[in-house]
Amino acid sequence: MRQAAQQAQPGAPGFRQRMGALHTWCGVLFGGFLFVIFLTGTLSVFDREIDRWAQPHTRLPAPAVGEVPSLDQALPHLSRLAPEQATLWLIYPPGDRVPTLRLGWSGEHIERGYRDLNPFSATLLPEQGAPLGTQLFYPFHHSLHLTWLDLGEWLVGLAAMAMLVGIVSGVATHRRIFKDFFTFRPRKTLQRSALDLHNVTAVFALPFLFLIPLSGLIIFAAVYLQPAIAWVYGPERGAYTKEALSRYSRAPAKAALSHRASLDEMAVQARAHWAASGQPGEVGLVIVRQPHDAKAMVEMRRASGARVGLEHGTLYFDAASGALLHAEALPTVSRVQRFIVGMHLIQFHHGTLRWLYFALGLSGCAMLATGSIVWVQKRAQRHARPGQSGVRWMQALTLAAVCGPLLASVGVMLLNCLPHAWWTLDASPLQASMRWFFGLWSASLLHAVLMRHGTRHVAQQCMALAVTAVTTIAANLLLNSGRAWEPWPGSHPAALGVNTGLLLVAVGAALIALRQLRSARAHRDAHGFSKAAA
Repeated sequence: MRQAAQQAQPGAPGFRQRMGALHTWCGVLFGGFLFVIFLTGTLSVFDREIDRWAQPHTRLPAPAVGEVPSLDQALPHLSRLAPEQATLWLIYPPGDRVPTLRLGWSGEHIERGYRDLNPFSATLLPEQGAPLGTQLFYPFHHSLHLTWLDLGEWLVGLAAMAMLVGIVSGVATHRRIFKDFFTFRPRKTLQRSALDLHNVTAVFALPFLFLIPLSGLIIFAAVYLQPAIAWVYGPERGAYTKEALSRYSRAPAKAALSHRASLDEMAVQARAHWAASGQPGEVGLVIVRQPHDAKAMVEMRRASGARVGLEHGTLYFDAASGALLHAEALPTVSRVQRFIVGMHLIQFHHGTLRWLYFALGLSGCAMLATGSIVWVQKRAQRHARPGQSGVRWMQALTLAAVCGPLLASVGVMLLNCLPHAWWTLDASPLQASMRWFFGLWSASLLHAVLMRHGTRHVAQQCMALAVTAVTTIAANLLLNSGRAWEPWPGSHPAALGVNTGLLLVAVGAALIALRQLRSARAHRDAHGFSKAAA
């Protein structure tokens, strides 16, 4: 019994071995999955800037301080563009990061659509490119674009749980965790340098890497607790949203709306209400529910740029009369949850913290990628035999999990710089971008499986990534450069930042490819020398 108690202690070798096995299997089963989730989440930190890069017609000057464009100018365009079956109209007022007045609509049996409006001239902007940041990378980060039975959220939640277990077990496993933080030997073998980088990035971003999956689970708590909510509230889910989220709803009248009140007047009421409550702010989102029904409602949500928590202070107005129907009053638990959500989504205006989130996200990507590389290299050394295909399959899956999402992301960005007729195949730019994203990712896996030499296929995909990134920069500058008021093509801050990031990706991928080729050449020469000596 004394020996068992000693082994159960955190410092005992048996405990560390069990934690090491748990850490390894969490990485093996979920490492590649977590990498693409972290990659798209890191890109989502600058999702609106990626939209500006991909859609040069939206690179308008930001509204001046105190300038509030009219919301009513969106209604005629929504009445004409949105299908009759649309149950929601969405209006996003312009701001610092999104200078357009964005219109959106959705419904049960229709495809969600978006168009951008010039807030100064009330004219629709031409369709060019897809909103890759807000409509491709960000939804993939939290739902994988799998909406059936909330399957995407469940899979992402399972991966987040595995990451939390992996972080705790990893800390318990490493005895020299802080010493390893200052140890990085890039000139050593791939396995050694990858392990060093895995330790450095893990320790550097440790609080962030724990906070992000935990807060992600809290964001979708209502999805993961559906059985408990159904047990407490029964079929009356509306009672849960009313009590926990202070939402308001009413049954439709099933009669046509004869008169529509002014959205601008409702916005004035909303600003006055928020100022009176001690939390002044501007309108960040307008939602018109059942827009053609006599009992249509208008939701006005406060912009969240001035605070961390996403406590919107939502106000509900009658669409016909403009009368205030309900003011959101969240209970304490929901307010805490909204604060944690705000820390995860970083919608507040703070440039330094946004860049810090981006750097920590890249650190998490590096940690996950190097962890997978270390595991594959160890198994390759143990199990590699002539004619055995298991090692090749492991190497192929790891390569597709790391290089595949990068190639797919950059490839989709390149396609969005080209004329639509060349690649959309009669689909909307956003739908076509989704198909190409998964198609290019699958092509990366197929290439990795078909190639017989592990080092060579890594070098080939890295070189392909470098060439694609450079081509994307050139295409964006030449074909998708922006507007006449820019001093030179691509000089808009968002376009300049994304192009700089693509250039760094190209340089990094080229360096990795060259190192892999040099390593393969040295191994081949040494192998040939040993054969000649024999």
